[in-house]
Amino acid sequence: MSTLRFEALKEIFNRKPVKIEEPARRSELFGTNVFNEASMKQYLTKEAYENVMEAIKTGKKIDRRVSDHISTGMKEWAIAKGATHYTHWFQPLTGATAEKHDAFFETQGDGTAIEKFGGGALVQQEPDASSFPSGGIRNTFEARGYTAWDPTSPAFLWGTTLCIPTIFVSYTGEALDFKTPLLRALQSVDQAATSVAKYFDKNVSKVTATLGWEQEYFLIDSALAATRPDLTLAGRTLLGHSPAKGQQLDDHYFGSIPSRVLAYMRDLEIECMKLGIPVKTRHNEVAPNQFELAPIFEEGNLAVDHNSLIMDIMSKIAEKHHFKVILHEKPFAGINGSGKHNNWSLSTDTGTNLLAPGTTPMKNLQFLTFFINILKAVHDNEELLRAGIASASNDHRLGANEAPPAIISAFIGSQLTEVLDELEKVTDGKLSPKEKTELKLNVVGKIPEILLDNTDRNRTSSFAFTGNKFEFRAVGSTANCGNPMTILNSILAKQLIEFKTEVDALIKGEKMKKDDAIFNVLREYIKQSKNIRFEGDGYGEAWEKEAKKRGLSNNRTTPQALKALVSEKTRSLFKDLKVMNKIELEARHEIQLEDYAMRIQIEGRILGDIARNHVIPTAVRYQNILIENVEGLKHIYNEDFKKHSNEQLEIIEEISAHIAKINSGVKAMIEARKVANKIEDAEKRAFAYCDDVKPYFDEIRYHCDKLELVVDDELWPLTKYRELLFTR
Repeated sequence: MSTLRFEALKEIFNRKPVKIEEPARRSELFGTNVFNEASMKQYLTKEAYENVMEAIKTGKKIDRRVSDHISTGMKEWAIAKGATHYTHWFQPLTGATAEKHDAFFETQGDGTAIEKFGGGALVQQEPDASSFPSGGIRNTFEARGYTAWDPTSPAFLWGTTLCIPTIFVSYTGEALDFKTPLLRALQSVDQAATSVAKYFDKNVSKVTATLGWEQEYFLIDSALAATRPDLTLAGRTLLGHSPAKGQQLDDHYFGSIPSRVLAYMRDLEIECMKLGIPVKTRHNEVAPNQFELAPIFEEGNLAVDHNSLIMDIMSKIAEKHHFKVILHEKPFAGINGSGKHNNWSLSTDTGTNLLAPGTTPMKNLQFLTFFINILKAVHDNEELLRAGIASASNDHRLGANEAPPAIISAFIGSQLTEVLDELEKVTDGKLSPKEKTELKLNVVGKIPEILLDNTDRNRTSSFAFTGNKFEFRAVGSTANCGNPMTILNSILAKQLIEFKTEVDALIKGEKMKKDDAIFNVLREYIKQSKNIRFEGDGYGEAWEKEAKKRGLSNNRTTPQALKALVSEKTRSLFKDLKVMNKIELEARHEIQLEDYAMRIQIEGRILGDIARNHVIPTAVRYQNILIENVEGLKHIYNEDFKKHSNEQLEIIEEISAHIAKINSGVKAMIEARKVANKIEDAEKRAFAYCDDVKPYFDEIRYHCDKLELVVDDELWPLTKYRELLFTR
């Protein structure tokens, strides 16, 4: 292994940036491999085009009569671009994307062949669902599932395959993917937000939830990554001593992008342009060899599809550049992990961002209405939001190295806090003309001024307002955005429905004017949601004590956090909105618990293997060298040899002590795994892995890392942090 490490290092120094050819204008490439409106106009009949566009804009089902026309046009477009196969592209609950390729090619009875793709193949297929997680939804004899075309997310070409975004449901109709609940949640928030927006603009007929994700990732040379079994199998380093220099000097953040990395980024961006993914920003992140890319905001469903797609193509493009993309939330100890900030807002079909203050008091009252309702929704559902970002990998990141803690809180800034404090003083009942004028001119009217140049600098907040959007920062870098976005849009939909009910009751029952009713309800919401607002540092015992006093949860581990997913409150929320039923929620709960236990199990096996088969033998080999040295000194100096070999003897004893601790730790971990594996209940097994198996990881790692500092560098088999993080 040590030979492999040094061979890999030698190989890296011969690497050259891959030459990338790109057009002068990227706009010319944008969407060229997407079956978008322009392509549909060219390849579809007028009736087929209008059917698809109506489905996209209103959600109306596509007429089966024209599905053959649509599939024919789509096939001709794809074949003209070199496609030979098609696939229903979906997002099962594995966290990865899935696809099964079928050729357009079909034989005829007379020995000839044609290219065929019918409407039935476009609209629906029946892949075998038996190997995908189902959480007990399906029986063995009901193994098949159904994929159904989602026309709101355009088909695209990847390589020689036409990819058709689809939902994925079980034989009995329950959702087995991330897309289906998301589409339902987006529809719910559209209806609820449109009803509230009509208070301020009668012309609003649709509200769209928008999303702009920021994808953080590490790039490690593929040769170096191949020398690390933990990086290869678990996506993170399970041991490794911190280098002398990490991110202390802040010299990587926004620094000059290394040449090989820049070539990779350019190559990736070109493919993104072709696929209609509007990537705009690229830069070095805080940790060494950590980077970020971010697109322009898009409609929520399309943005989720694009993020799922880009996580896949990032790795494929990286192979060409001899890189391995590391998406794990915490691949390296002691430095920043990777998140996926979800920048979320709401836009009307009249062109208004509902989270952006306007030029008039009425527009600002609209802004405050949605802003305060969001805070209320987050306050009332903070445990569910925590469950939405829970995973074995994200548990490592939350609360460490600038990442938000497991406690969900909202940061809104001191100026908006003052605005809410003023609104909290609103008179109960009808407002006097003087008070209403004062509110509109000096409180509501001045919002655009106070937000001018007011950027958010609290990086430890999990849910922060950043001027015209909320940024959900606690989402992990490996996560499918569909999960947290389903929850976020659902809790807001429920909250807006309740808000409208309360406002309408005041208008009708007490003959209040609309503005008075809105101010009265918002005042109460400000009081009720006050505990979720936090402007301070999200780290340390002080905030944990304060959060506990406020009644906020601190679910540090995934098994604990996931309890909120199957609470009666959550079931009622999703049932009322028709986003997920009880069976779907319980299935997701079980799938996530099983995923957690399996990941800890896999990491435990990898760590045991590396510790016993790589670290201990290397330490013993070095110890033998020292013993030979001591024996030689004894031969030369006889009785005085200890005076000349005291340091060597100390190191020999130190190595023995660390080996003993590693070996006993691995043995105890294996026994704890055996006990956990016998537990049939998914939740109890996940807790056993969390509480009884995982704690051994740190103990074993500590002694392995200490040996790394003692053993001769030329013998050490595992590529070190200084090489993984600083070799470019």
